[in-house]
Amino acid sequence: MSPTSETAHGGRRLVIVESPAKAKTIKGYLGPGYVVEASVGHIRDLPSGAAEVPEKYTGEVRRLGVDVEHDFQPIYVVNADKRAQVKKLKDLLAESDELFLATDEDREGEAIAWHLQEVLKPKVPVHRMVFHEITKDAIREAVANPRELNQRMVDAQETRRILDRLYGYEVSPVLWKKVMPKLSAGRVQSVATRLVVERERERIAFRSAEYWDLTGTFSTGRTGDASDPSTLVARLAAVDGKRVAQGRDFGADGRLKSEAVLHLDEANARALAAALAETRFSVRSVESKPYRRSPYAPFRTTTLQQEASRKLGFGAKATMQVAQKLYENGFITYMRTDSTVLSDTAVAAARAQVTQLYGADYLPEKPRVYAGKVKNAQEAHEAIRPSGDRFRTPAETGLTGDQFKLYELIWKRTVASQMKDATGNSVTVKIGGTSADGRDAEFSASGKTITFHGFMKAYVEGADDPNAELDDRERRLPQVTEGDALSAEEITADGHATKPPARYTEATLVKELEEREIGRPSTYASIIGTILDRGYVFKKGTALVPSFLSFAVVNLLEKHFGRLVDYDFTARMEDDLDRIARGEAQSVPWLKRFYFGEGEAAGGAADAGNGDGDHLGGLKELVTDLGAIDAREISSFPVGDGIVLRVGRYGAYVERGEREQEGYQKADVPDDLAPDELTVEYAEELLAKPSGDFELGTDPVSGHQIVAKAGRYGPYVTEILPESTPKTGKNAVKPRTASLFKTMSLDTVTLEEALQLMSLPRVVGADAEGVEITAQNGRYGPYLKKGTDSRSLTSEEQLFSITLEEALAIYAQPKQRGRAAAKPPLKELGTDPVSEKPVVVKDGRFGPYVTDGETNATLRTGDSVETITPERGYELLAEKRAKGPAKKTAKKAPAKKTAAKKTAAKKTTAAKKTAAKKTTTAAKTTATAKKTAAAEPE
Repeated sequence: MSPTSETAHGGRRLVIVESPAKAKTIKGYLGPGYVVEASVGHIRDLPSGAAEVPEKYTGEVRRLGVDVEHDFQPIYVVNADKRAQVKKLKDLLAESDELFLATDEDREGEAIAWHLQEVLKPKVPVHRMVFHEITKDAIREAVANPRELNQRMVDAQETRRILDRLYGYEVSPVLWKKVMPKLSAGRVQSVATRLVVERERERIAFRSAEYWDLTGTFSTGRTGDASDPSTLVARLAAVDGKRVAQGRDFGADGRLKSEAVLHLDEANARALAAALAETRFSVRSVESKPYRRSPYAPFRTTTLQQEASRKLGFGAKATMQVAQKLYENGFITYMRTDSTVLSDTAVAAARAQVTQLYGADYLPEKPRVYAGKVKNAQEAHEAIRPSGDRFRTPAETGLTGDQFKLYELIWKRTVASQMKDATGNSVTVKIGGTSADGRDAEFSASGKTITFHGFMKAYVEGADDPNAELDDRERRLPQVTEGDALSAEEITADGHATKPPARYTEATLVKELEEREIGRPSTYASIIGTILDRGYVFKKGTALVPSFLSFAVVNLLEKHFGRLVDYDFTARMEDDLDRIARGEAQSVPWLKRFYFGEGEAAGGAADAGNGDGDHLGGLKELVTDLGAIDAREISSFPVGDGIVLRVGRYGAYVERGEREQEGYQKADVPDDLAPDELTVEYAEELLAKPSGDFELGTDPVSGHQIVAKAGRYGPYVTEILPESTPKTGKNAVKPRTASLFKTMSLDTVTLEEALQLMSLPRVVGADAEGVEITAQNGRYGPYLKKGTDSRSLTSEEQLFSITLEEALAIYAQPKQRGRAAAKPPLKELGTDPVSEKPVVVKDGRFGPYVTDGETNATLRTGDSVETITPERGYELLAEKRAKGPAKKTAKKAPAKKTAAKKTAAKKTTAAKKTAAKKTTTAAKTTATAKKTAAAEPE
């Protein structure tokens, strides 16, 4: 029965989706008789702390939120910030005749639907409504053809959630105790961090090799044109039949992998170039092969993230945020998918646009079909494509900014996927000659011509390597035949050096995780966001750089929890979870095996171990024996010449020698230093710089020792108070402290200057009304303060020199409300690909930031004005746009005063005391439980 005919009978139907934006769009398609409301994501989850756990649970259940002794029963609680929304949904359901659960058609969506059903406890018919695009036809089709909840999908999501909770809540506290507080571990995040760390280790171990070759420019001697050039450029390939070594022939240690190649150094290369100057050359061979390139498959989640990174400068998180908006507003199909399959409707729409926009010559005779490449793809979604049975061109959408750019990318890729192959020819020409000293030299040149561009008319895929040649690049060579004579216009010797393996970018890390079958495409954006937020990784340009902290964390996990960060083991866990989702394995036996070890899961499901038949301890056993973990050892890394890098609770530092012994040196390491840049020479520089405490002398008034220190927020001076000085309570005394002026340095500041700095704020005098005026140094520089009226000073020196008359003169001037004259930009980056406006780096109140005049984005850890690239600037702006404008916090209306009876007041007071007692008791139950709230994402 159609929605229209159903509603004609007067029934009221409640449709629950996940987001308000989606609710608004769907409401417009369903019309009267339907109430569409959002759950606003998950309404229920495992508790984030012991205080949220019902009092009937004790012991480990309160800490974990999972009853591991009773079949891993999860304890679910309604999120505090969702209670009002749940009440609203219950009220709406009470007035409805049917309930449609219309959350996303994936594991998370199915779980949300199940939780809604469990919490709302509907007494009316319940339907599971699914769709993969938000169009009028799709929504009406979904209403007319609902299904039942898929319990296997729910169980699979629940197993993942429990697994991630156990992993995070058991392993993270080990990191707190042995590395640093507030760290987190996770099933996929820890493996992703290990990948980034291992790549940096490869870069540290890498030794560059120098090699040389020759480049020759050869002429045919005839007049050329665009289709038949007169010259070609070729590179030396062999000398006396021995292939000349290239970068690929050297190992990471800088040595040749094989002696079968010729390694030219600078002297030999230059000598050979000179000897070939007068040589006669000829064409030895011409090999021509047909060139054919097929279109790329339509986008799935990971390939969309990779291309948006390459072409638009979007991070994975920003890409998914923009795609979410496009989906919710009905422009694209569901954006979390492993599939490259297009529906018949989509294929027909794409083929129609190929004919309309490019002509029948570009349309293949039969529709193209793309097979899924992702193992264990979780749902039968389509690929990501424009929604509807007729694709809107980008110009027809009315979209702007990031949404327009991403939609255009998806639209082009989808249309191109149904176009003909590109065809042409690839040619290799070998050129030879004998040098003056009798050596045979052979040069090689390759070319490519595209005779029919096919799908490339619509779309060409980007590349991770900025120097890589894209598919539509042509290299035309002269039309030559074997035996043709050529003259050398120029032969030059070229030096090269091998390069370390490139760091991961968001795009290449996503690709690596997917190829290793670790994690799920739908979670990669949040995984990368997590390791960035935790400080395990930071960005330099688009490169992901591991922090020294991540080295310590990975070191601990590899040495003491090796199986948990083993790539194959993590991939097998993913397989096991997929088997549970398909009903081929049972959740509880598998969780028992993972948590308690091999002996607890006899006859259980998939192997949670390493598959080698050895006895395997469970997670619980691993985290129990912490005595073997030497915190100092796992956080120490030798640099060389007796220098060691250590990761401490307040950051990384280098040291040489033993503490409390003569000659001991220590220096902090900059937070944004890439590990492969910490050489012995740089460490020596750090140790040579003034650091630590500089004793300046004794304050003649207080008798306290005055020292200068290097702090996390810059150099400062302070006093050392006697041990007997109370540090807490009502009589606590805080030491006087003051930051150094910008013109001062630790190794030159004097006792007199320190005492002067610590005398601030300075009383300048009082105005005619007796209001005191003080000179103070603040976060944003020196200023005057009179009551609540502050005025900036132009220099720090004025703090001690300004007179009362000068201060009164400043206050006599009207206060400037507008901004001061704009400062010139610190750096120009170019034109933003989205807004198409110039992007610059400016110095702001909270530090340097990038802006295109409309959007501002603060530089992050690892970014600097000197090193930031245009692509990194565009990425920061894209992520800021994707977040949308900052939400304003609504002010609470003042509570109305009501006359209360004494009895009621007493009851209220008693109730508050009882509640306070309960809260205190719950909080004491597990001191560490709250810390684990952020410890468990994949």
